[in-house]
Amino acid sequence: MGNERSNINNISLFTLQIYDKILISAKKIVILHPKSQTFNKMDKQELRKLIAIWFEEDIRDGDHTSLSCIPPTQMGCQQLIIKDTGVLAGVEVAKEIIHYFDPDCRMEQFLHDGALVKPGDVAFRVYGKELSLLQIERTMLNVMQRMSGVATTAHRYQSLIEDTGCHVLDTRKTTPGLRYLEKEAVAIGGGMNHRIGLFDMILLKDNHVDFAGGITNALTRARDYCEKKAAEGQTERFRNMKIEIEVRNFDEIQEALATNIPNRIMLDNFTPAKTKEAVAIIRQWEQSAGRHMEIESSGGITIDTIRDYALCGVDFVSVGALTHSYKSLDMSFKAVKE
Repeated sequence: MGNERSNINNISLFTLQIYDKILISAKKIVILHPKSQTFNKMDKQELRKLIAIWFEEDIRDGDHTSLSCIPPTQMGCQQLIIKDTGVLAGVEVAKEIIHYFDPDCRMEQFLHDGALVKPGDVAFRVYGKELSLLQIERTMLNVMQRMSGVATTAHRYQSLIEDTGCHVLDTRKTTPGLRYLEKEAVAIGGGMNHRIGLFDMILLKDNHVDFAGGITNALTRARDYCEKKAAEGQTERFRNMKIEIEVRNFDEIQEALATNIPNRIMLDNFTPAKTKEAVAIIRQWEQSAGRHMEIESSGGITIDTIRDYALCGVDFVSVGALTHSYKSLDMSFKAVKE
């Protein structure tokens, strides 16, 4: 496989992006006002560790099918052909996969991440040893099909609420080992990333509340924890760490508001009617408190109901289906016959 390069440490591969607006044209997504998100980014070294695992899983001691019938020095070309309609994602990852396996391979790129694609579109061509192309094929397709499926799903959800000012969020319901890639795909599709993991935001869920002895106890302890960590030297990180609380009813909303601690309230499994009522209560509290409270709807929200929730005036709608119930985008990596 490819030679390791010495200059890959701490080079950011991904810039997880939030998109204020997206405009769809016949050929591509035009991204307006991208803003870098400051979560931990997967660098090339971390990605290469994943790629090594993927190839070990697939090839082990050799691709004996290809080795048995393809001369080792024979050169060729394959092209990535799109076979479905959706949003393309994973091109930048594909470049790293190709380079890792065989640095001598060369990509001729026609489409970029975020392009709106249709059957027959060619995203890129790769030139190199045919043995390399054949062994790269499945690993690269597995990643690109899944990332494109996530991006397409995120785009479908966000496009339904684009005019409301509400944003669709992903969740931690991701494929183990692929979280950064799936969350990158959500951003490519026009969605927003919620927290990346348990380390970058405090989200007090129902079990936290129950174990802590109620809303007030959970929020107070979370605030005190952040203040303690900030005093110990991690000042900027913990002073800026958001605290979100999940509520199950109107009494819990009032109790959360009374503490004046959370940055965001998550309405869990509220109906649209109850969501509208909850939003009114929280917006009225904002006037007396003199600050904004972010509101997130969550729980069982589907492609058919997301607009109903967005129209209630919430800031965010989180949808686990973006990363756990997407359909991979069909594509193939076909030999080019000159």
